[in-house]
Amino acid sequence: MSRHDVVISGIGLVSSLGEGPDAHWRKLVQPGLEPVLEATRFSPYTVHPLPEIDWNLQIAKRGDQRQMETWQRLGTYAAGMALDDAGIKGNDELCTTMDMVVAAGGGERDEAVDADILASSESRNDRDVLLNEKLTTELRPTLFLAQLSNLLAGNISIVHKVTGSSRTFMGEEGAGVAAVETAAARIRSGQSTHILVGGAFQTEHSDMLLGYELAGYLHRGPWRPVWQRQGLDGGGVVTGSGGAFLVLEQREHAISRGRKIYAELGPVVSGRAIRRQGELDAEIAALLSQAALPNGELLAISGASGAHAATAAEKSALDANPAIAARGFSTLTGHMKEAQFPFAVALAALAVERKAAYPAFDPASEKPFNGIPTTVLATAIGYHQFEGMALVNAAD
Repeated sequence: MSRHDVVISGIGLVSSLGEGPDAHWRKLVQPGLEPVLEATRFSPYTVHPLPEIDWNLQIAKRGDQRQMETWQRLGTYAAGMALDDAGIKGNDELCTTMDMVVAAGGGERDEAVDADILASSESRNDRDVLLNEKLTTELRPTLFLAQLSNLLAGNISIVHKVTGSSRTFMGEEGAGVAAVETAAARIRSGQSTHILVGGAFQTEHSDMLLGYELAGYLHRGPWRPVWQRQGLDGGGVVTGSGGAFLVLEQREHAISRGRKIYAELGPVVSGRAIRRQGELDAEIAALLSQAALPNGELLAISGASGAHAATAAEKSALDANPAIAARGFSTLTGHMKEAQFPFAVALAALAVERKAAYPAFDPASEKPFNGIPTTVLATAIGYHQFEGMALVNAAD
């Protein structure tokens, strides 16, 4: 045990299942929990939609709410929940010295402008001129600026007064892995004492779904659990809206504040296999080795997306170790892209803090876990690229 151990002292979660760590725990420990699905609005694709949210609870000024897109409001809201949970929100001394690492995607496009450009292009050949005309007359500069990925961190700073150093990573699940990995490394090295880290994803927007579908990744037809989409129509991914933020601290810093510690964050490892060369299976095996798994039965919170190749490779690797009992939480929340890995780490922390395992989310594909989890593995094998894992240990 070291004073520079990385501990988790605050959790903010939002998904189709509700808001907050307690609400998620209550639902996820219910055997046979049914997912919340929206299967008609974006047919033939299914999504896991956001619940009703009172944004005023974490974003007090309506002006701040109006200038954010939904994904930014979602991230700012989840970040506020994590700060509240850690007893940091409203404490000027802690907020001004707090660093931040955010995983973010691109902004939401103005679909009406896109449609107008496409419609106009059908009757004009000077499309370069047309595009410039539309860009200068239809898009407000402030709207364009709101698309910037680092605006999520900017809004968190404005709303919650977190004004230490700030870093934003892009790159789908890899952004979430890099954010947690970087935050943990800063704390271990003594560069930071407390960090806000996480991400958010709003899938209920056609252009977000388009990004997956252009490469054929989205599952089509009736919903199935994440491990049961192999060989079915489409690419296997069912997306979900959600956000996950964590407060990470040096152990000594958290203890000095008298805060409850959920868990200790152990090794965080990452890789980027060249999948077209068949490296994914070996990369997952290498990460499992680097993570230094403990002996005995091990609960794994898997961020598997359902994407056929990536999910099959992860399941094969986890099944090869008879001690591992995996829980694919995307079955119940959908795939949340940048927020996927922070969400997995949060669920792992809840399991060790509550001293109880989650029941099988898909009993036909997942093994039972009968012990008390003192160490939990969190994974995120990207649907397209990037792989990451972390061990989450009991705090004492």
